[in-house]
Amino acid sequence: MEAKTFYRVAVYLRLSRDDVSDGGAESNSIGSQRDLICSYIRRHDDMELYDIYVDDGWSGANFDRPSFRRMMEDIAQGHIDCVMVKDLSRLGRDYIEAGRLIQKTFPAFCVRFIAINDNFDSLTADFHEKTLVLPVKNFINDAYCSDISKKVKSQQQLKRERGEYIGAFAAYGYRKDPMKRHRLLVDPYAAWIVKKIFAWKIAGVSNIAIAEQLNALGVLSPLEYKKSLGETYDTGFATHIKARWSAVAVKRILTSELYTGVMVQGKTEKVSHKVKHTRQKPREAWVRVADTHEALVSAEDFLTVQRLLEVDARASAGKNRNHMFAGYLYCGDCGQPMIRRVNRYRGSERVCFVCASRNRGLGCTRHSICEERLIHLVSTGLGRQLALFADLEHVRREIRNLRVHVDGTASLAGEIERQKRERKKYQSLSAGLYEDFRRGILTEEEYKEFGEIYRAQYQAAGEAIECQEQTMRQTMRAAAGAQARLRQMQTAPKIAKLSRDVLVTFINRILVYEDKRVLLELRVKNPYGDKRQEGT
Repeated sequence: MEAKTFYRVAVYLRLSRDDVSDGGAESNSIGSQRDLICSYIRRHDDMELYDIYVDDGWSGANFDRPSFRRMMEDIAQGHIDCVMVKDLSRLGRDYIEAGRLIQKTFPAFCVRFIAINDNFDSLTADFHEKTLVLPVKNFINDAYCSDISKKVKSQQQLKRERGEYIGAFAAYGYRKDPMKRHRLLVDPYAAWIVKKIFAWKIAGVSNIAIAEQLNALGVLSPLEYKKSLGETYDTGFATHIKARWSAVAVKRILTSELYTGVMVQGKTEKVSHKVKHTRQKPREAWVRVADTHEALVSAEDFLTVQRLLEVDARASAGKNRNHMFAGYLYCGDCGQPMIRRVNRYRGSERVCFVCASRNRGLGCTRHSICEERLIHLVSTGLGRQLALFADLEHVRREIRNLRVHVDGTASLAGEIERQKRERKKYQSLSAGLYEDFRRGILTEEEYKEFGEIYRAQYQAAGEAIECQEQTMRQTMRAAAGAQARLRQMQTAPKIAKLSRDVLVTFINRILVYEDKRVLLELRVKNPYGDKRQEGT
């Protein structure tokens, strides 16, 4: 490389968290690097500072850094004659890429490279320095980065095995303990929403209907809720200006074992410390630690929801709920789910259930049973089984676990107050728009755009308040009904009418055989040791 009479110097500074944690915070600080390089430039009359490029908090394992990319663009445009760093590790710790830059890329653009503390100057370096010393130093820097990565992974794995939460943000429904950041505490507001989602799913409500109900109530999505708490949380799942609940978001909550009090971590791993991409780990490699935090749903309810998600029962067109037996009815011979069929003839309607594998022509028999007959058999068999239970206190506990709780009204009241404050905020913002437009702070286009946004948000908050108030009235009526059912069950364990709540409380599966026999697999403990009860 031929020497130039004058050099426009690009000063590149980089500091990662690994450098700080390794004890080099003082010598490697951005300020220290800047002072060292600027002092070097002042001592050389043939050099002038062109610009300073700073990547603070970026790893040297790869070169996908914003300021480094900007520097390379300036080099490509011919604005820079020399790149200067404190030492080789500041440029990067990937020895292959660092070597390519120093020995090929920079010379191709006639750019001089200087690493001050490593006494390397591409203009004066001899063959020995370029082919032996430089590659060895870059290799050592790369090995350092790899060693740091292994230490971090090892420490994270140890924390996972101890049941410590290492995520950057707490899962929806929880918050980090301010006194112990690796411990999760219940967030009362979000926890109530999680419980409602599980309750609705068990009651037969589809995922999309749950999402629509939450949006109608004005409940903030997990992303918007974190933002409302002041957390700088971001996700690739948001598709609107204001993130809304979706069926996918609902399913993520329904499939998270975290809500049972089990800490599940280590589901993914980085392909390499040099690459940002991650890959899924096999389920058996996940780290699971029980009883690390308060559960929001019981393990039994969680398993029930997973079974309902597996059968993927869909609601009929125009309805947001499945039929009463959805997810509970199975063929006793082949084990496949039974499907619902509606036969219409001359204005009359008859509902029956048939084996899914037979319906697809896979060899099993039809196993047809009409809905009226099934309800009668299940009611009779369950009633007889309950009459045998000596431990009525367990039945009472199961009834108390019905999905409607009076404490839900308190959360609803709090949400109504939040929506009222939200409505008042947008009313105030709308009122101030014209004044900002008149003073020239906003353009006419911005004035109209923000006006439409604020009016829409104001209207949405009003609709949410109306929906919340209606839900509160329904919740209070349902709570009163649940109390009445509890008193009835405490006096006599008799099934007055079969319902989805009764199935959820007492039954795990219903098996239907070709000879019309119906076998009930019960969730509650039978004092006689048999969990099954055959219908008549």
